[in-house]
Amino acid sequence: MRSVCLFLSLLICGSFVGAEESRPNLLFIYLDDFGWRDTGYMGSDFYETPNIDALAAGGMVFTNAYSAAANCAPARACLLSGQYTPRHEIYNVGTGPRGKAEHRRLKHIPGVDTLDSSITTWAHCLQEAGYVTASMGKWHLSKTPCDFGFDINVGGSHSGSPPRGYYPPHPGAPGLKDADPDEYLTDTLSNRASSFIRENQEKPWALYLTHFAVHTPIEGKKELLGKYKEKPPGKLHQNVEMGSMIEAVDQGVGEIVKALEESGSRERTIIVFYSDNGGYGPATDMDPLKGYKGTYYEGGIRVPFFVNWHGVVEGGQTSDWPIIGVDLYPTFCEMLGAELPEAHPLDGVSLVPLLKGQEEVDLGTRALFWHFPAYLQSYGKINGEQRDPLFRSRPCSIVRKGNWKLHEYFEDGAFELYDLSADPGEKVNLIEEEPEVFQRMRAELEAWRSNIGAPVPSEPNPEFDVEEERRAIEKAKAR
Repeated sequence: MRSVCLFLSLLICGSFVGAEESRPNLLFIYLDDFGWRDTGYMGSDFYETPNIDALAAGGMVFTNAYSAAANCAPARACLLSGQYTPRHEIYNVGTGPRGKAEHRRLKHIPGVDTLDSSITTWAHCLQEAGYVTASMGKWHLSKTPCDFGFDINVGGSHSGSPPRGYYPPHPGAPGLKDADPDEYLTDTLSNRASSFIRENQEKPWALYLTHFAVHTPIEGKKELLGKYKEKPPGKLHQNVEMGSMIEAVDQGVGEIVKALEESGSRERTIIVFYSDNGGYGPATDMDPLKGYKGTYYEGGIRVPFFVNWHGVVEGGQTSDWPIIGVDLYPTFCEMLGAELPEAHPLDGVSLVPLLKGQEEVDLGTRALFWHFPAYLQSYGKINGEQRDPLFRSRPCSIVRKGNWKLHEYFEDGAFELYDLSADPGEKVNLIEEEPEVFQRMRAELEAWRSNIGAPVPSEPNPEFDVEEERRAIEKAKAR
């Protein structure tokens, strides 16, 4: 009898281990301020990303992928919560007014700067489903990701920038105190990710590798700077420091894939690659898209995105369907077999049917939304790709449906309507030429704001000075 019990016990344990090993892992590589064209596969003529390009070639590349916000904190809050900004109320980095008071016509909506601890994230769902969850790198939504479904935290805090640059020391960054004094931060995080993979090869895991790169400071990897200084500049990209930063990310991706292969988990690991918003304007270029990080033109919100899923997604595919950051929550849960929370409203849809090639998928008929009731001041160096040179964004709402995209600006009641299929650079405002489209899009945007409870700033700012604003705009344009 004892031997029978032992046999049954071994059989059950063997079945359990087999089931655990067959569950897919998730490697989610999330970059900071990484532009739509900053990889080789998207056409960079200066940056080198062979490892990332190989993963993209082995999966499905999305050419109309969007962040749910144009800058760091709100984009991450949307991603983790699966909700648009009016639900979690993180609208900007911080809650204080941005830019000069005399240039702001309205009082902004401050929102909050910390993700509500009652929110159930997709990491909670994966944790509940039995996954080991880790966040490595930038967090930016609270003191620690461990309060939001992550078992492990390396480097994550409320800070939005690399802790005192890309070389040690890294004060205030959990798990990075023992970093090699000469090790580049991107390398440190990639190495920790590789170690995590090797240590958990017999368990299902989900790794949120949220690099600080390529956020400011623009500080290149020393060993790569010489290479990019000697390299002929491209017409699209030329920044030496940025080139070395991007290649450091790519080198890390190569090492992580090697760790997956050596641990025997490559074929059961889903790899998702994404960026939190558009590229940093002074150092990169999203041409032909207009704008950059902080603007709600395409260059500020359209980002690189691909899914590499062995045995499910055939390589060499491209999708033009518009998708957005809030879609990743239900996507991750369906990929890994985790249940969605019943009492937590989600604004996105799962991309799994699209990835599996199911014919009934039609993402072109739904609308995507953005809401930014605040201000984000200009870089001061780039003036030609925004509505004025003083702000990257003033309070606005945006909707895209099909190929149409409508901007609404609350200060002056201005609207801009673009046909992205013919005009991805958003150069020709079609408000006058397409009145029916305009009215239809406007009604949909207003209905969405009403349904979701989006606050619209309307109170005048008593410090606003119209003459000072005019002088500042003229001075900036003359530079």
